[in-house]
Amino acid sequence: MKMKKALLAVPLSVSLLIPTFTVANAHGHENHSKGPMSAEVSNPAIDLRASLDTLLSEHAFLAVVAMQKGIDGKEDFEAAAGQLNQNTEALSKAVGSVYGEEAGAQFKEIWSSHIGYFVDYVTATAENNEEGRKQALAELDKYRTTQADFLDKATEGRLKAADLEEGLKVHIDQLIWAFESYRTGEYDKAYDNISEAMHHMFMTGKGLSWAITDQFPDKFENKSVDTPAADLRADLNSVFSAHAALAALTMQKGIDGAKDFEAAAAELNENTDDITAAVESVYGAEGAAQFKEIWSSHIGYFVDYVTATAEKNEDGKKQAIAELDEYRMEQAKFLDTATEGRLKAADLEEGLKVHIDQLLNAFNSYTGKDYPAAYKNISEAYAHMFGVGQSLSGAIVDQFPDKFAGQKPSDMPKTGMGGMRQSTNDAILWSLFGLILASATTAMILRKKATNNS
Repeated sequence: MKMKKALLAVPLSVSLLIPTFTVANAHGHENHSKGPMSAEVSNPAIDLRASLDTLLSEHAFLAVVAMQKGIDGKEDFEAAAGQLNQNTEALSKAVGSVYGEEAGAQFKEIWSSHIGYFVDYVTATAENNEEGRKQALAELDKYRTTQADFLDKATEGRLKAADLEEGLKVHIDQLIWAFESYRTGEYDKAYDNISEAMHHMFMTGKGLSWAITDQFPDKFENKSVDTPAADLRADLNSVFSAHAALAALTMQKGIDGAKDFEAAAAELNENTDDITAAVESVYGAEGAAQFKEIWSSHIGYFVDYVTATAEKNEDGKKQAIAELDEYRMEQAKFLDTATEGRLKAADLEEGLKVHIDQLLNAFNSYTGKDYPAAYKNISEAYAHMFGVGQSLSGAIVDQFPDKFAGQKPSDMPKTGMGGMRQSTNDAILWSLFGLILASATTAMILRKKATNNS
């Protein structure tokens, strides 16, 4: 396989999401009081957290996809690896924007090494080289120590090396488990691990953004990343981005008739069930039934589009797009009413169009074998959902301001950089309402197997 070559050779270019600043005004290790918390979902600190969440969670998704494509010898492997490379470049630039170009280059070398060790693991697996697999795991273990030491020093001890090593072990294990489950045909476990790997990186983003804003408070208006409103935005971002990523991958699996298609579709199903239950918890059985009817219709239209593509039925594709247009209007009206006009139907319709178009463009590029365009569209669809999370969380916070007021401690958030997030604040309880709104902009597809595609 030419996996490592592809990962190193693809040109790297991507716009930097994190605000650039220098370390000239770095403060000491003391905890900086953030003052009374306001119920805002966007400020320099929270935006930093969202930017890190975007890059880190997309890394997890792209790494898993590249490993799948590599072991299968798929034609789109190099494009998937290229998108992973662009993500690495963006993360390195982000680090450099905080700690300087030299630190950014050092981070890139360390970070890239662990991607290379994953490549070694997949290559050894393909060659039935058990010693090579063990060596790759040993190298990944060494990487954890090196990366943890770098971040401990960069944050001046705000992130402890021991905690970082633990969190990095979780990240590595999740990706290895996802790959091994996929390789051995345990597809349900594989997709569970994909979702967990993406979600885990939101915890990492929270911890890292806390350390940076605590280290350079003046650069972030002395704001905190750890507020109920910030948590709500992150929760919605996690749900939306996972849906976009998994939807795009499931469409690929569907058109390919892949053996793991049903497991990928089932992973999307779990979110459908959760969202419908959330609707019922807020609006009752009648509201949930209305939502489910609207939601199920658009799933069917995506199924129709994939099926028509497999059958080379242009009229069927046009009909599916027309049905998706009608869905947009109906879903937008529902959400406009639910948020009492805070989200306008016209704006929702436009946002839904962007999201649907991104997924369709990614799918069409994939079937047309324009793989770089396919992964570019997937990346754009992924990033788009973070804007959606910001808008929807803003509407929710405005609708229920009392649920997002209050003071939270300025100490390191209890994410453990790898443990389960603590969910004891009101924002987590009320994020159920946010999950309802997630349906407005999430183009989940293929809840049931498109039997005509199998």
